[in-house]
Amino acid sequence: MLERLVGSLEASPVMRRGEYDYFIHPITDGVPLVEPALLREVGCALVRVLDLKGVDKIVVCEAMGIHIGVAFSMMTDIPLVIVRKRSYDLPGEVAVHQTTGYSKAELYVNGVNAGDRVVIIDDVYSTGGTLRALISAFEQIGADIADICVVVSRGETDIGRPFKTLVRIDVSGGRVHVIDTYI
Repeated sequence: MLERLVGSLEASPVMRRGEYDYFIHPITDGVPLVEPALLREVGCALVRVLDLKGVDKIVVCEAMGIHIGVAFSMMTDIPLVIVRKRSYDLPGEVAVHQTTGYSKAELYVNGVNAGDRVVIIDDVYSTGGTLRALISAFEQIGADIADICVVVSRGETDIGRPFKTLVRIDVSGGRVHVIDTYI
């Protein structure tokens, strides 16, 4: 399983950005081309690994979580919440700070309420900064996190709670190496 994802990851170009080896892939960057079959494979894998019992909402971050979240929402009929990088100043909006391996930003959560049961899906896990920010936001809101899954993991840091990963990679020697798949 996950042949398309594994093959496309191993063929990904790697660029050096400061001290960080950054891999470029359709799921994590939206370039060069996002194939429907790849999205379908990822969506089907998410359906198999996530605990969707009683889930009210799927939560993803812009920008690279959007295409994954849309595909998954259409497969499950669970509504989608997109955490944005700009404020809309809507009632109940929660702002949280995100620090990743290569950026710092504020994230803004709208559409999640106390008592909601959510699953969080992220495209890539490196430092855990995005997931820690989202967990903090949902704790502030009083929402229940049913499950968390990232498509590609390349880090080992602790985010304070367990999460699932579809594919674990290492980026070294100018290449992406798939270490494990969890399906």
